[in-house]
Amino acid sequence: MKAVPPRLSAPAADPAPAAPAAPPVGAGRLRLPWPLPAVLAWGAGLATWRLAAGLGAGPATAWLAGLLASAALALLCRGRWRQALAAAGYPLASLGLIASSVSSAGPALPAWAWGLGAALLLLLYPLGAWRDAPWFPTPRGALQGLAGACAVQPPVAVLDAGCGLGHGLAELRAQFPDAQLHGIERSRVLRWAAAWRCPWARVQGGDIWAADWSRYGLVYVFQRPESMARAHAKALAELPDGGWLASLEFEVPGVAPVQRLAAPGQRPVWLYRKSSTGPGACR
Repeated sequence: MKAVPPRLSAPAADPAPAAPAAPPVGAGRLRLPWPLPAVLAWGAGLATWRLAAGLGAGPATAWLAGLLASAALALLCRGRWRQALAAAGYPLASLGLIASSVSSAGPALPAWAWGLGAALLLLLYPLGAWRDAPWFPTPRGALQGLAGACAVQPPVAVLDAGCGLGHGLAELRAQFPDAQLHGIERSRVLRWAAAWRCPWARVQGGDIWAADWSRYGLVYVFQRPESMARAHAKALAELPDGGWLASLEFEVPGVAPVQRLAAPGQRPVWLYRKSSTGPGACR
């Protein structure tokens, strides 16, 4: 059986005349820097709720009007995770306000408590991290078969780019017990927790897009679809010859993977490998 030729490079250019460009993915959606679209959706919902109540609408009608306004703006956000976050803000905030105002246990929740909640959220999930994938742990057994796919040249150093609480690091350790394991996480709270849970790995804070990937033989990402082209370009530019890019669930658009791993009941793992002697070449 012939081995699938490994590569991590963009497909060759088509010499035929280019077809008219298709509208970009997400065209017509909110293009403000994240999380501003979510804040806009939340604010629009609360403002509509108060406005409808001021115009004489009943409590339930006013609340539903705010929900519709918030949901309409949430649907304009790019990506399902961002849409979900934007849509969830208004119901949570409005129900919290209602609960605090009708509480019989004491006075309404003070205004500073809402600011404290926002500060804790930013500490857990800093502003810059909102532009990446939301935190979601790597499921147990999700990387099954990864070591076998990389058996020809096992990586000496492995990076979990965006390691969260360390679930991905644990799965990588199960696959590569002899490799040097590294994790990068922007959130200090998650980074501290990952370092405590994974003392055998080197976990550091930072931006995965600003980090240097050239020292790693394999970089693992669990990002979002919109980030995959950027991750592929960074891997192509920085990984050493023969280096691997492994992506859980999401593939690089327009680039054929070396292999697709699909354990029963698990998300697919897409494997890409950097060419060793130039674009289109194989090791």
